[in-house]
Amino acid sequence: MRSRYICLTTEANGKRGSSVLKGHKWESLSHWELDQRLDRAVEEMIEADLVAQVQEQMTSVLMQASQQEDSEPPDEAEKATPQQSESRTAVQESASQRSHDTEAMEANPTVQYVTNFLQSSSASKNRLSGRARRSLSHTVLLSLTLLSKCITYRSVCSRFHLEKGNLYRIFSTFCDQVIAQKDRLIQWPTGQEALQHLLPFSSWLSRNEALEESGLPRVLGVLGDTRIPIRLPTGKPDRESDTPVAKRPKNQPHPDSWLNLELVCNDEGRFIYCHISKGSQKDRGRALAERIRQNPEMVPPGTCLIAGVGYPLTEQILTPFPPGQNPQENLYNRSVGNHLDRIHQAEADLKERFQKLRYLDMGNYDKAKAVVLAACILHNVYLDMGDVTKGLVERSTPEDMEEVNKDAAGVKMRETVVNLLNSTLEAAPQ
Repeated sequence: MRSRYICLTTEANGKRGSSVLKGHKWESLSHWELDQRLDRAVEEMIEADLVAQVQEQMTSVLMQASQQEDSEPPDEAEKATPQQSESRTAVQESASQRSHDTEAMEANPTVQYVTNFLQSSSASKNRLSGRARRSLSHTVLLSLTLLSKCITYRSVCSRFHLEKGNLYRIFSTFCDQVIAQKDRLIQWPTGQEALQHLLPFSSWLSRNEALEESGLPRVLGVLGDTRIPIRLPTGKPDRESDTPVAKRPKNQPHPDSWLNLELVCNDEGRFIYCHISKGSQKDRGRALAERIRQNPEMVPPGTCLIAGVGYPLTEQILTPFPPGQNPQENLYNRSVGNHLDRIHQAEADLKERFQKLRYLDMGNYDKAKAVVLAACILHNVYLDMGDVTKGLVERSTPEDMEEVNKDAAGVKMRETVVNLLNSTLEAAPQ
């Protein structure tokens, strides 16, 4: 019965609805697909009715105005019925809003830059979805508005005169278009590019030239993570959580009520690595460490990555002591902490640029992940544009105070760095 109703409603909309269903004539549709098609068919009928009503009102207004001009005195022709006044006001407001949006797009360099960026990609040849037939620049404007501010879908729908379902599709497709450029924007540096962004291990002591010649590794990037809160679907089972509900404190949130966003940034705060996982997955840095193990050329000899406590300590990834037990370890920790400030600032800048990441009102993991990944890619686009945004770094106590996954090569490398750092400073002239 349900599928028959879909066919009837789509046929009422003409050839477009019937052509869409021809390709699926013999396919068995899932419950979700049936709901989606029903929603789209109903929306098309509503939109068609609204357009017909507006056209009918405009035609009526124009005909009556023309008749009044021919048959009535000038003072009577200037009078209008309440319905005519309301129609004219609605048309004027709609035209005024479109004019305002156009001016906003033309005056906003960010919208123009992102639009040109998407137009330069092969993926932009496919029109962004949404039956509102919005231009690419208009779609970018509403999508960036939704990302950059803590506002609801309803308020954006009201501003851009869109239905909520249509906005969902436009925004989702926009994120997909941006994600298609991931390999182009989030790249692990190699060769000369990597050399250009290397930092001294003790950048706060870089005035000492002896440190540069002591054999200390140079820093290729800084590894860190942050949480992106999301809405947890009601009635979600706890199969994927490490801690059963009965053993979890009542005041502790469900681990899947956030996403783990793991990032590596370079000296400019640009993201060169991005990994997103569910909050219940507690394997910090494991994916990256395994990737480096299989591709050691990612971290050339004489270089390293810096990460916080709780990440695996390897020959290529150096972590601090938790905490330092002597002056030598404290000096090492100070050098490492100076680099960790860089990733903390980059994470704060990301959330300041795209305030939607402070809380994603999405209960679907894949959709929330797509929004977060698109924001990380756009972060690099903004840096390319020259945008400077500084967020407020939130100081918090680390959860994991014990080291995990220490391998012998990593322990040896860290001890070597500690000894080199201290011996060089002791030998340096005061």
